[in-house]
Amino acid sequence: MTEPPSLPSSDDSDRRRRTLLMSAAALTFIALGAAYGIYWWTTARFDMSTDNAYVAGNIIQVSPQIAGTVTAVHADDTDFVEAGQMLVTIDPTDARLALDQAEATLAETVRQVRALFSQDGVLAATVLAQETTLARLREDFARRQRLANTGAVSAEEVKHARDAVTQASAHLAGARKQQEANRVLIDMTGLTSHPRVARAAAQVREAYVAWRRTVVPAPVSGQVARRAVQVGQRTTPGTPLMAIIPLDEVWVDANFKEGQLGAMRLGQPVLLTADIYGDDIVYRGTVAGLAAGTGAAFSLLPAQNATGNWIKVVQRVPVRIALDPRDLAQRPLRVGLSMEAHVSIRDQSGPQMATGRQKDIVARTDVFADLDHDAEALIKDLIARNMRTEPDLAPAPITADR
Repeated sequence: MTEPPSLPSSDDSDRRRRTLLMSAAALTFIALGAAYGIYWWTTARFDMSTDNAYVAGNIIQVSPQIAGTVTAVHADDTDFVEAGQMLVTIDPTDARLALDQAEATLAETVRQVRALFSQDGVLAATVLAQETTLARLREDFARRQRLANTGAVSAEEVKHARDAVTQASAHLAGARKQQEANRVLIDMTGLTSHPRVARAAAQVREAYVAWRRTVVPAPVSGQVARRAVQVGQRTTPGTPLMAIIPLDEVWVDANFKEGQLGAMRLGQPVLLTADIYGDDIVYRGTVAGLAAGTGAAFSLLPAQNATGNWIKVVQRVPVRIALDPRDLAQRPLRVGLSMEAHVSIRDQSGPQMATGRQKDIVARTDVFADLDHDAEALIKDLIARNMRTEPDLAPAPITADR
């Protein structure tokens, strides 16, 4: 009889199971390694990332241009203000008095210059009268000289006639010099363009601008921060009153290690996430520029690497990243927030350093451009009112009301 086949032992089954598990695990690790290798080769090696990145922006200090006492504050921290909006009011009393004095000086100067032009006519008439007198005296002297030969006129009368001619000649010369001196003051100019009137008008314009500066406007649109001004405070030009931050113009300063910068170029795309919104919200940006030195080089107390106690520290270089305005409009950021940046260095065709100015004007404001927009009308009105000569058109009194 044949013997029945023997059943496999439990040890053989466990051995085969372990072999299959190890093979499966090895294949899994190989597959994962191959997948990661493909991912690294196609994607990961082109990604430079850092979590040492923070939101930065323009912090615009608001300060007065004149000295005075603050009478009102119209904006507080966290408020949004538009460009040109009133922020602080300074007591206008001193500026208004200075403007009144400048207006009075201009009115007086216009009248004085009018007198100069009128004086020219008076002096011209004086010269004509002296010329007529001199001509008459010369005729009298010539007639007496002719009569002196006949003995009808004494020598003393002839001498008196000669002296009268000499005196009249001197008076005529003096009158002509006075007319010449007066014409030097008014020659080649009109009343409104006279230097004295122009100087007085400039003083009115200066006083008017100082009066307008009693209202401190917002230079740009943005959010108010760090308000330090208080009602009743005595301010001087340049005193920080508050700051305005345009949150629609912020950027990110990402501090990359020096070993990550070799393939980084301007214009490369960047994906960023903010801790405030989490990893689900992604911001798009581009590399706008690389700093000219490391953070340690520009620190307040730079490291002295020439000393004997030297330890190599991996340096970081700030990289400016411009954000997409559409992303900022949907998810506003605040200055100083933490970010994580991922720069794609796949495209390395751009320059590593800027070769010129990126913008003709980095920033500008037109808020202060028209402070004297009404000054010209005020000056013209003052000159016109002080050029009138009719009794029924007397100049209006100058008051301090504005």
